Amino acid sequence: MWLRRFEETTRIEDPAILFEVLEQLDQDALLLAPGDVPLFATSGLDNLNVMKDGRLLSPELLAIIRVVRRTGFTQSGKIEVPRGPIGEGLRELTVKVISLKKELQILVLLSDESEAERVHEVRRDFVANISHELKTPIGALSLLSEAVLSAKHEPDAVEKFASRMQQEAKRLTDLVQEIINLSRLQDSDPLQVAEPLVLGDLIAEAVDQCQTTSEARNIGLAVSEQVQVTVFGDRDQLLMAIHNLIENAINYSPENTKVSISTSLEDEIVTISVADQGIGIPESDLERIFERFYRVDPARSRETGGTGLGLSIVKHVAAKHGGEIKVWSSQNVGSTFALRLPVYNNINGETRE
Repeated sequence: MWLRRFEETTRIEDPAILFEVLEQLDQDALLLAPGDVPLFATSGLDNLNVMKDGRLLSPELLAIIRVVRRTGFTQSGKIEVPRGPIGEGLRELTVKVISLKKELQILVLLSDESEAERVHEVRRDFVANISHELKTPIGALSLLSEAVLSAKHEPDAVEKFASRMQQEAKRLTDLVQEIINLSRLQDSDPLQVAEPLVLGDLIAEAVDQCQTTSEARNIGLAVSEQVQVTVFGDRDQLLMAIHNLIENAINYSPENTKVSISTSLEDEIVTISVADQGIGIPESDLERIFERFYRVDPARSRETGGTGLGLSIVKHVAAKHGGEIKVWSSQNVGSTFALRLPVYNNINGETRE
């Protein structure tokens, strides 16, 4: 953990012991001079979205700091801050504000301890869901294996049942992999290990991953000219989100149709749009399609091997990266999913080169 100096001109001579303490803390720390001018901050503050251009963004945090300045007493509490400039993703921070009276400074300590409680709740609900979902393919495999044994002297029947077993085994494998992916998403914060990523490269790789599936169903993948932007996040998660959107469009499209992938940029927000010419989504289902294991057409999901987790993963990735996912659809016309993310130079208002 390192310390960054914000205003050299306002720096007050600080005891060396304070620097040593700040360096060793498991929490993020912010040191403020009178007037709430930031003197030093730990690097993790960049990911908490509490400051922009040297100014504190959270009204709740400012209110706590003012109480401490006025009374001189330490205050603790919790505040909510947005994960990015768009979307509903929020981060709940535990805050402790301390008055350093001798130097007229304020020390702010911030930690994301609530994340552990949230993960526990998510895991509990998740286990309840997957226990039900796993029963279907496991039960099918058990029945098919019995059918194979009873038809062991009938080659045609054995071949038929064995083929069905392969399909169910693949479905089970895909479901387990999606469960692992979603579990990893819920257990980690991608902004803590984020890196700048060229969006066009991610889209090209996701399209390449989906080529085999699209060609097998005679569905064309049309990629429009991409806007040249960089996003900030976890490469594997963002790639998985884009891949899931394209794969979902393929799975719900009739043969000999087209899936279009395009990007646009407005107000430092980049939008990745994936449009299909598929069956569409009933209006009554639009609010539920991002729920875990929810399927608009269960029969089609069984046919294509859909797990019901792909869009839920996209929603989690979007929220974790300070973005959002939107959908527009018309039945028997098609659907368009739009993944919206802040561009790299919009993170905390700082310019990224």
